[in-house]
Amino acid sequence: MREIVFDTETTGLDPKAGDRMVEIGCVEMVNRVETGASYHSYYNPQRDMPAGAEAVHGLSEAFLSDKPLFRDIAEELLDFIGDAPLVAHNAGFDFGFLNNELALIQREPINLDRMVDTVKIARKKHPGAKNSLDALCSRYGVDRSHRVKHGALLDAELLAQVYVELLGGRQIGLELAAETEANNSPASHAAASIIKVRREPRPHFASAEELVRHQAFVKQIESPLWGK
Repeated sequence: MREIVFDTETTGLDPKAGDRMVEIGCVEMVNRVETGASYHSYYNPQRDMPAGAEAVHGLSEAFLSDKPLFRDIAEELLDFIGDAPLVAHNAGFDFGFLNNELALIQREPINLDRMVDTVKIARKKHPGAKNSLDALCSRYGVDRSHRVKHGALLDAELLAQVYVELLGGRQIGLELAAETEANNSPASHAAASIIKVRREPRPHFASAEELVRHQAFVKQIESPLWGK
């Protein structure tokens, strides 16, 4: 199964108030294993960057000023995500901004049925615990030492590892890979072609000669236990 783990960075918290998406990062997974394929882009939001938002992700208005508009390269993103389920941390936030950008260019929104929210999964698995991405990385031993500020692609890469752990651990992918390899191995095909032949049971009883020898041997035993 193909899934896309993604994250966004924005100018603020509310697309309805005029906030815009300024970065997106996507990581492809197949059967919960990262394939190495990814998509990443910055966008010119055509507005200012509030100081609070810049403090979170470090993307300034000057840095974004020469980046492409979302409408100009939206097709690249849509081609990459295809019709796969989309995994995000607090997914309602990211879906809201992505669908707002699509609405601004008169494109169909991403169906919410495709949403997989890792916050909801984490709350169900760890009720009452902290379930931020940082907290989950610490809980599952995912190295985030290089995460100085939020970054869409970096956060998507971290979330991909956390997502696998939330669903049962890294052995999921290993088991799937091992099963696929075993099913496709020459030995498995050879075993499938073997015709099993039923053999009649072999006789297991003493011959007349063996019985005579046994009786002679028993007579030689002095004071046998069974004779008392």
